Amino acid sequence: MSVPATGDVVLIGAAASVQFAGDRALRLRISAVNLGPTYHGWIWLTGYVLDKRGQAVDRREIYVQEAGVEILSADAIPARRALGESQRCGLRSRHGSQH
Repeated sequence: MSVPATGDVVLIGAAASVQFAGDRALRLRISAVNLGPTYHGWIWLTGYVLDKRGQAVDRREIYVQEAGVEILSADAIPARRALGESQRCGLRSRHGSQH
């Protein structure tokens, strides 16, 4: 198993840590990997939890077994798409900006 890199999307499940077993498994887009000293075979990962559409929904820092982290292929991740004009306008109006 290679250490995930910034930008990788990984699957975190029971093999990585029992706290992510079953329906608690998650996909995480890595924003940072802490390579500082830890227990042998464990690693700190920081990233964004992705929903089924590939959208970031939560930022997490997790401590997991490196051998249990599964790096997903690009095919397994929904493509990001740009927001359409109507969506951008809706976002601005919800945040108080009127353009």
